[in-house]
Amino acid sequence: MRTLERHARSFFLQCRASARCRSSRPILPRGNSQRRGLATAIEPERLPKAAGGKPYYVTTPIFYVNSGMSPHVGHLYTLVLADVLKRWAKLRGNERATLLTGTDEHGMKVQKAAQKANTDIKLFCDHHAEQFKALCDAANIDYDRFIRTTDEDHKEVVQYVWEELNRSGYIYEAKHEGWYSVSDETFYPSTQVHKVLDPSTGLTKIVSIETGKDVEWTSETNYHFRLSAFQAPLLKHYGEQAGAIVPKQRMVFIIDEIRSGLKDLSISRPSSRLTWGIRVPGDDSQTIYVWLDALFNYLTMTGYPFVNRNDPNMVWPPNCQVIGKDIIRFHTIYWPAFLMALKLPVTERFLTHAHWTMNNEKMSKSAGNGVNPFYAMDRFGVDCIRFYMAHNGGIVDDATYDNSFIEETYNHLLRGGLGNLIHRVFKSKHFDVREAVELANEDDNFWKFITQDQWNAGNPELKAIRESLRAHYSKLCSVREIADNHMKEPDPRKAVQSICELIGDTNKFFHNTGVWKIIKSGDAETSRMAKYVLFTSAESIRIMAILLQPFMPERMKAALDLMEVHESRRTFDDALFGADFAYGPPALEADAKASAEVVFPLLLSSH
Repeated sequence: MRTLERHARSFFLQCRASARCRSSRPILPRGNSQRRGLATAIEPERLPKAAGGKPYYVTTPIFYVNSGMSPHVGHLYTLVLADVLKRWAKLRGNERATLLTGTDEHGMKVQKAAQKANTDIKLFCDHHAEQFKALCDAANIDYDRFIRTTDEDHKEVVQYVWEELNRSGYIYEAKHEGWYSVSDETFYPSTQVHKVLDPSTGLTKIVSIETGKDVEWTSETNYHFRLSAFQAPLLKHYGEQAGAIVPKQRMVFIIDEIRSGLKDLSISRPSSRLTWGIRVPGDDSQTIYVWLDALFNYLTMTGYPFVNRNDPNMVWPPNCQVIGKDIIRFHTIYWPAFLMALKLPVTERFLTHAHWTMNNEKMSKSAGNGVNPFYAMDRFGVDCIRFYMAHNGGIVDDATYDNSFIEETYNHLLRGGLGNLIHRVFKSKHFDVREAVELANEDDNFWKFITQDQWNAGNPELKAIRESLRAHYSKLCSVREIADNHMKEPDPRKAVQSICELIGDTNKFFHNTGVWKIIKSGDAETSRMAKYVLFTSAESIRIMAILLQPFMPERMKAALDLMEVHESRRTFDDALFGADFAYGPPALEADAKASAEVVFPLLLSSH
């Protein structure tokens, strides 16, 4: 157990050291919004910086290493969603936000796959675990630990949990009979299996109705968990926690499943049949069921049981666990029941997502139709793929993966939309953004101009520009909260789509005002109006770039660097109109050559 204690101490020491390092960043002075009496409109909400208190904790499922196929983009999608949630929490001020991912390495499927490959099981697991870890690193996933169920501290946690459940009377031994699927690692009742004709052999076989995987009749004596005892507690929990499972369609499904009745769960397998796994404490003739083993990886991360459960800095429970819709029963029925039996807080929220399909079929290792995510990132760029998956991926319904869709999204929305805006405003010989920012900071008329109804202009053209400016300002004041509300659901897809609506709105605003025509006007009022428009356009881009950081960290860093936004001014607090008056490059010199800095370069890929 000493391994667990060392891990717990190391984890919390790292968190404290990290917080100390980040708190030493220099802070630049903010604009004088109080002087204008516009604190409510433009002063950002002051959020707690999580110097103390619970870190945000998000997890992915741990990925199963049961075949020779590399990870596919379905795995990448789960990782990206979890990473976006963690980065958004950090953007919001929770600097110690924590992300856990890893690999599930025990069970019959792994045992058989290694035997088929004629290799040592642990070496087989090492190889595939490295593939998933490489995917995390290649996709810029900001994980805090890559856990493996073969890690020693995890084995100790599982054995400790077993003993606690047994001591509390939730485990008993009994004979178990049923249809068992090696592929799904679970028993199915007779109502959930049926006969089908195998086209490859012409023979009839019995398979799971839900997954289509082969089942075989199995009769054995093993240990059971009293899952039936948790029907009422689970219904009570979900009845009190609206939105605990996202989307709501799956919340309804799980509640119906619980109401229909819960049978006790077989939680061990004979060691004579399953050798690769964690043995039942005190009974070497039984191996712990892979799902009970695997689910507790989320708890291993915390240093459990060597932690003070009442410590406000404790990472537990998870704020959000991201899972695919195919493993929802295990996570939203079995997992909360296990935690309730241990008298531990259960997960606050589950984000369950749909699948990626190719040719109308779910991507999977067994189907052999998975897109290699490494190739995809090499072809389109890491942030392009991250953005596409978050923006186009399915939460409720499955989404189609197609290279042409990726190119269209990149060229239209990112390169032609946001990228075009950035370069037209910030890398121009016509526009001095630095001058426009300084004018907005010092000119009280600007703030009256966009917030007060009483304003008269003799020039109808200027009046039209002013109305357009006011309308756009209103959108800028709400985009942050709209995106944040979607992230609280959580629904990263809706969040990123709401931010990206501003791309089209800003391009339309910039084009319709014709700012490049009036910026050099000899009329003082017209020239000032043009600078107001320029500042508002620059603010649109700055706010979008800040809010898009969790989705495209490297590309948005490049964009904010190009805008000369200070690194200390890239937080959620700063993603509000008028929150920063210390950014913006001057206009390019008349003889300046075209800049090589391109936030969204031309794609070299082709169909």
